[in-house]
Order: sequence, then C-alpha cells, then structure tokens
Amino acid sequence: IETMLSVPWEEMSEDSTDLDRAQEILDEDHYGMEKVKERVLEYLAARAMSGKKDAAILCLVGPPGTGKTSIAKSIARATNKKYVRLSLGGVRDESEIRGHRKTYVGAMPGRIVDALRKVKVRNPLMLLDEIDKTGKDQRGDTASALLEVLDPEQNENFTDHYLEVALNLSDVLFIATANDLSTIPRPLLDRMEIIEVTSYTENEKYHIANDYLVKKQMEANGLDDTQIHWKEDALRFLITDYTREAGVRNLERRIGQVSRKVTRDIYQKKHRKVTITKKVIKDYLGRPVYEWEKDTLRDHVGIVHGLAWTAVGGVTLKIEVNVMPGKGAIQVTGSLGNVMKESAQAAISYIRSQSRKYKIKQDFFEKHDIHIHIPEGAVPKDGPSAGITMATAILSAVTNRAVRPDVAMTGEITLRGRVLAIGGLKEKLLAAKAAGVSLVFVPADNRADYEELTDEVTTGLCVRFVTHMREVIKEVFEA
Repeated sequence: IETMLSVPWEEMSEDSTDLDRAQEILDEDHYGMEKVKERVLEYLAARAMSGKKDAAILCLVGPPGTGKTSIAKSIARATNKKYVRLSLGGVRDESEIRGHRKTYVGAMPGRIVDALRKVKVRNPLMLLDEIDKTGKDQRGDTASALLEVLDPEQNENFTDHYLEVALNLSDVLFIATANDLSTIPRPLLDRMEIIEVTSYTENEKYHIANDYLVKKQMEANGLDDTQIHWKEDALRFLITDYTREAGVRNLERRIGQVSRKVTRDIYQKKHRKVTITKKVIKDYLGRPVYEWEKDTLRDHVGIVHGLAWTAVGGVTLKIEVNVMPGKGAIQVTGSLGNVMKESAQAAISYIRSQSRKYKIKQDFFEKHDIHIHIPEGAVPKDGPSAGITMATAILSAVTNRAVRPDVAMTGEITLRGRVLAIGGLKEKLLAAKAAGVSLVFVPADNRADYEELTDEVTTGLCVRFVTHMREVIKEVFEA
C-alpha cells in the first residue's frame, strides 16, 4: 500500500516550451553537437504546436566521454523536466525493469517505478544509460522487457509485476545512451531514433577544455583566475601529446592533474600565480605520452596505412606484408577477427587474378609464402574496411614497389576489385589528420557521408573517392 501511494499517478511538472530559452541552455552547456540540439528543438516545437507527446525515443550513440549523459541533463533543464538516471550496464534480470511478483521473498518494484517514486512526477526525463550493455540469463532478457517500456503503443498500460496495476508511461521523455549499436537487439533498436554523437576534432576539444573543463577543474581544486592561467598553445599541446581519445574524459583528468599540482605549489611553496606553458606541462606530467613515430611517413615496400573505427574513436593501422620463398602458404597475424581474415583472402585472390597485368610471374604464388601482419597484436581487430589497404600492401610486397608514404585508405574489397562503402568516416579522417597523412582514399559510396562533415574535419586532407582497386593502385605507386 505504501508503494502504491508513493507512485505519482497524477502529479505532473509543468514543461517549458520556450524554444529560445531551450536553445540558449543547450548552447551554454555544450559546444558543437548541432544535430543533437536541432533534434531536441524539433521535439519541443512539435510538442508545443500539436499539444501531443512526441512518440520518438531518442538514443544518443557515440564513443565514451563525448557528453551523451550531460546532453540529457541539458535537455531536462531546457524542457524544465525533472531528471532521473537509470544505469542499465550489466543488468541481466528482467525483474529489474518489470518488478518482482509479490509472492517472492524480498520482492520489490522495478527500476522504472522506483525512478518515478524518486522524482515524484509522472512526466520526468528518464535517462536509460548504457542501454547497449544489458544482458540476459535464465531470469529473462532485459532488452525484451524494455520493449514494452519504450514502445509508445504499449507503454500507456505498462504493468509492473509488483504493483499489478497499469501505469501510464506515455508522459515520460525517455532518452537512451549507447557506445555501440551492434550489441542492441534489433527490435529494441527499431523503437528508438538514433542520433550520433561523433568524435571531437582537436579544435572542438580545445574549445570544450577552454570553456568548460578548465573552469570545472579550477573550482574542484580551489583555484581562481588570479592563481592559474592556461596559455592556448599549452592547452593544445596537452590535447595532442597527452591524450588520444574520441571524447574529452581523459583530457579532463589531465587538466585535473595539472590543477592539483598548481594547488599544491600555491599552498605549500607559496607561489602567487602559475602560468601553464608547454614546459610547465612537461614538468608536471613528464614526457608526452603520444610522440608521433618519425618513420611512419617514409616510403616502405609492403607497408600501407589503413584507417579503422573503434568504439573509442578512429585509429590508423599500419598493415605490413612480407614475401618469403616457400610453398604458397598465407599467414595472417595481429589478433584479427574472422571478417578481417576473409578480407585478406579476398585481397590476395584479387591480386592473383591480376598477375598478368602487374607483370607477376605465373608461378610466383606457388613458390612464395605471404605473411600479412597488423601491429599492436594484443588489440583485437575486425571488420572488412581494411580490404583495399591489404590488397595495396600485398601488391607492393610482391612487385617490390614502394607505396607513397603520405597515403591512407579505407574500403571493403570484392573479388573483382570493387571498393564498397565503410562506416565511421569522420573518426577515420580525424585519425588520418592526426597521423600527418595528406591523401586519403575513400569509397565513392561514402560521398554523402563526406559532404555532411564540417570544414574543420576535412581541411588539410585531399580525399579521393574510388570505385575500383585499379584507381587506388594507379595513384599510390606514382611516387
């Protein structure tokens, strides 16, 4: 009875539909993120005009540290809703969502009802954090239980097993966050509108650090503007040489480290003001963590730069191929998944089929062994987008011709040499820029993705759109 009485059956907070104020709040709290902000303002406009609740469930997807949880807080502030967060990471029991039946010892309502009791209104903003990390076991499937919660057709009559009375969830604004869509079951994904929160460019990281993170860490460590001053080149040096991530969480930790050392200097050594320069950062944090490899931009035979997308942003892969006298064995190493191994087989088959064109002896592949290796062997890698990179590296090693050093590429290859589309283009181009590459080969099918990118991402890169492997080969062996 106490639980029934504590559920907000009718209590509602008054939502704000002032778009100008909402835009001000979103711009004040977050730098960039134009697509996310635009979608939130569309949601508010539609609700103000029609008076109906928007049925769409927003799902913010992106690498860790890109501000997914904090944008949900800003949306709550902009819409004047109460904010409540449900962390779903590692939840395996369906009863966590639907509640336990009263017949069990220790039975209690599910997390949804619990959250509503906590905020005391029936129309809060409910953040379903880490929705991609739910699991299933013998006690049921959490994702399937969430289908009822997130389906606007069903959630007007959501029944918690503990309450056993229909509860209307249609007034709740649900926002979900995830790092990786591939682990979310298809029916659940179908009920959500996906908004990508992509990796930040170096310039965006600088603005976020300068406008938000530095002030936040100054407050946390008892400092003010008269005691610490960050020089612009020092902050940019911290971003490029001490962090390499898609988001800004690690960057915030580094700024916190520097701030704590300044606090100690002022408190213990009686310094009046510390100006943060590159030299001061080196003194405080030691030598840079990410010093660029100096030999990466030299031309080598059998070494080509590939581009890969990971859950924490884009990375460059150096694909190496060696050819040795042998009996035609093919070895692929570097902790590769099945898809990538098959991609390597397709690349070899294509090069073999083109032997005559590239003046490779007919019996070459029978008398030689080929070893393909991708360094950082402890890091698992998978996906088809290294296909054209592997084909280029194999041709380079077999014909003993060096590949242009300033080139990186991404694209899936077919047995006929066609280049197919890839995902994560923005992250891959940012990784290419960070590695000092100037020419990038991208599948022609990704042209639309490229046109959506800002100048900040594309400036300084020459991007070539290719449909066939021969277009790549023609250019990379010119130098």
